[in-house]
Amino acid sequence: MIEILILCGLAFVAGLIDAVVGGGGLIQLPALLIMLPHTAIASILGTSKFVSIAGTSIAVQQYAKQQKIEWGTTIPAMFAAFIFSFLGARITSLLNPSLMRPVILVLLIAVAIYTFNKKDFGLLQISKFSQSQQWLYSVVIGSAIGFYDGFFGPGTGSFLIFAFVGIFGYSFLTASASAKIINFATNLAAILYFFFTNNIIYTFGIPMAICNILGAFIGTKLAISKGSQFVRKLFLVIVSLLICKLGYDIIK
Repeated sequence: MIEILILCGLAFVAGLIDAVVGGGGLIQLPALLIMLPHTAIASILGTSKFVSIAGTSIAVQQYAKQQKIEWGTTIPAMFAAFIFSFLGARITSLLNPSLMRPVILVLLIAVAIYTFNKKDFGLLQISKFSQSQQWLYSVVIGSAIGFYDGFFGPGTGSFLIFAFVGIFGYSFLTASASAKIINFATNLAAILYFFFTNNIIYTFGIPMAICNILGAFIGTKLAISKGSQFVRKLFLVIVSLLICKLGYDIIK
């Protein structure tokens, strides 16, 4: 009972942060690993994805109701991400995902430096491409980040937000809304696999999912009410934490 209460509290915090800028896995996955030390890794991952998709679905619903979503770029990216997330998961059986850590660490540091130095980055929305160009770039982004999420995973939401802001000229708030929809697709791809291989622990997953939903609901309300400046600041915090986590994993 104590384990469930602790995991539910952390799932709430993870849902809140993930709904705004992604990165909820930084809290939720380590919590499951610590609290359930003798559980198979596949079941830990399956349970974490089950919890995450619950909160993500609520975040998507709230953003769709209260925030304009650029469906022309989001939908192609979503379908591409779903397909390539499967492919990425398949490649993990052939290559060691930990080989990606130094590359991702360098990319995250570059993202943090660029966002920090460019003070107006993501605060205004500026259209950069024609409709056909947006469709093409969205498929490329969805494929690349979907593959990454299936193969490795950490920082997927942050990379999505950065891509939508940097490439399409979206505001941080609009980018966050699009990122959650694409994240839903990549999570769904993983959930299908874990469901059919019986790697979801529902006794922990269901109460955690309820708390994650509550956190995601509050997170989307915060993001929408406080705007892109708030999302930008939290984005920098989460990217910094990701950098510290990956750096620690590399040197330990």
